[in-house]
Amino acid sequence: MAEDTDLFSQYRMGDLTLPNRIVMAPMTRNRAGDDDIPVPLTVTYYVQRASAGIIITEGSQVSPQGVGYMHTPGIYSAAQVAGWKKVTDAVHREGGRIFIQLWHVGRVSHPDLLGGALPVAPSALPVEGFTHASGGKKPIPVPRALKTEEVPDIVRQFRQAAENAKTAGFDGVEIHGANTYLLDQFLRSGSNKRTDKYGGSLENRTRLPLEVTKAVIEVWGGDRVGYRISPHNNAHSMSDENPLETFSYFARELNKTGLGYLHLIEPIGGRMGFAPPEARLGPILRRIFERTFILNGGYGLHSGNEAIANGEADLIAFGVPFLANPDLPERFRQNAPLNEPDESTFYVGGAKGYTDYPALVVHR
Repeated sequence: MAEDTDLFSQYRMGDLTLPNRIVMAPMTRNRAGDDDIPVPLTVTYYVQRASAGIIITEGSQVSPQGVGYMHTPGIYSAAQVAGWKKVTDAVHREGGRIFIQLWHVGRVSHPDLLGGALPVAPSALPVEGFTHASGGKKPIPVPRALKTEEVPDIVRQFRQAAENAKTAGFDGVEIHGANTYLLDQFLRSGSNKRTDKYGGSLENRTRLPLEVTKAVIEVWGGDRVGYRISPHNNAHSMSDENPLETFSYFARELNKTGLGYLHLIEPIGGRMGFAPPEARLGPILRRIFERTFILNGGYGLHSGNEAIANGEADLIAFGVPFLANPDLPERFRQNAPLNEPDESTFYVGGAKGYTDYPALVVHR
């Protein structure tokens, strides 16, 4: 790596030129309006952060079946597409680049959010944890297992959402295969106890995630599609017998599809905890996956620069720092103090803690 390769250097990602290597990570903010439509505040929020090398939006459900939390946006209805089009148009006017994250929560939901239906999953297993539905915090029920003949409809949902994302004017899409949601549930052995072609062996457990990836790539082309994984996230009763084997195999298979980037959540400290060196998969997956590699997990200015300079990643994604600092690239460039995030406002409505974090006053 050249000595001047750091967070502020340009990066060519497929046919996109990014002005810096600072990615805005996808973050659920629970600010969508009625019918899960982005609202004017959503436009303001993303425009404020348009200086990112690339923005990856909050997860947006690919169908009504994929909803897991109140006031999260969708990308399956015409009204949602129109709402997102206002966001992408405004970000592009500011010179930004924006991908949407395609999301199906699977079993991490509640009948109150699904018209009375049970959440769906690879297997009907109990799930620890809660979700927020009408009336407040509610325990996640035992989901129902998808029938084999239903699984292709999940692929269809992602394909249609990818097409809708094109209509909405996005620059690309990220498939949400992380954080205990549906594709993650199919991939990991602790949540997938199926005996059909979508369970059991590694080949079978990766079948649905790969079918979804290939369908989305058919819509967008590989350069404009990414996939996010989180091998260390064991919330919601998630586990895997051999994460190294599972995620190494999966990365090899993703690499074969021509996927544009792989986005790994691997905590190095701070809010997200810590993945000890002996458990870290980043160096291994970096060698397996041949295109753009993104790391996320507690990075700051110095650790991000170090990871880029050492070739550990091509891009670094920042979550909470970008939430609280709309001008994060400029603050990093000036080595300026960062705003403190207000955690009490992360998942509530309104502008407070959303669009009211101050930017630097830049003197020229």
